[in-house]
Amino acid sequence: MQTSHPGNIGATARAMKNMGLSDLALVQPKIFPSAQATSRASGADNILATASVYSTLESALEPCELVLGASARIRHLGWSEVGPKRGCELLIAAAKTARVALVFGRENSGLTNEELELCHHLLHIPTNPDFSSLNVASAVQVLSYEIYLAVMGEQLIESPKMEDRPSTSQEFEGFFNHLLKTLEKTDFLQLYKTKRLQQRIRRIFYRSELNRTEVNILRGILTAVNNKIDGIKRR
Repeated sequence: MQTSHPGNIGATARAMKNMGLSDLALVQPKIFPSAQATSRASGADNILATASVYSTLESALEPCELVLGASARIRHLGWSEVGPKRGCELLIAAAKTARVALVFGRENSGLTNEELELCHHLLHIPTNPDFSSLNVASAVQVLSYEIYLAVMGEQLIESPKMEDRPSTSQEFEGFFNHLLKTLEKTDFLQLYKTKRLQQRIRRIFYRSELNRTEVNILRGILTAVNNKIDGIKRR
């Protein structure tokens, strides 16, 4: 996310290739492509060559059904938190049938709270509390290794049917915006219009792990509620 040092992009590519990963997505990198990135990649040039570049985190995450955000510090706004081992096990299980993402923040400030809202879980790497900040490429190396271990130890499970698969980030955001607009019509959000309340509502649905069918059902309910409200207003 907005990588400022191109060398970190190259080091990230190298760490990924070490552990058998190849799908690198960059969001608003300051300098890319770069000779420094290629040099630090040390043979992982193919990962740099096929890296996708996005203008927003939202667009990068649209097709993903599971998103984990890496954070150097524990947050206190109600996010679901997992450790490296459990988080990478979740990613591997979901990746059997879906697109998944592990999101890393800026070198100096990490991910913002707004960016973490797009993540289903926060993934915290335990470190020395007196010196907890990890270089982004080092964090990628740690979690790439955990992913590699999870792959090596995984057991085959039956793939869920398409309609039972988790909703993508794009589908969930569409539902959530639909919900907020409906709550505004009922005056709920006008009475309790705080960012924190919206975060708590989002967390409720994240914990539910909605699948595609459930999202469609909920959006159908919201549409019916909106139609009823509009009908009453026209009278």
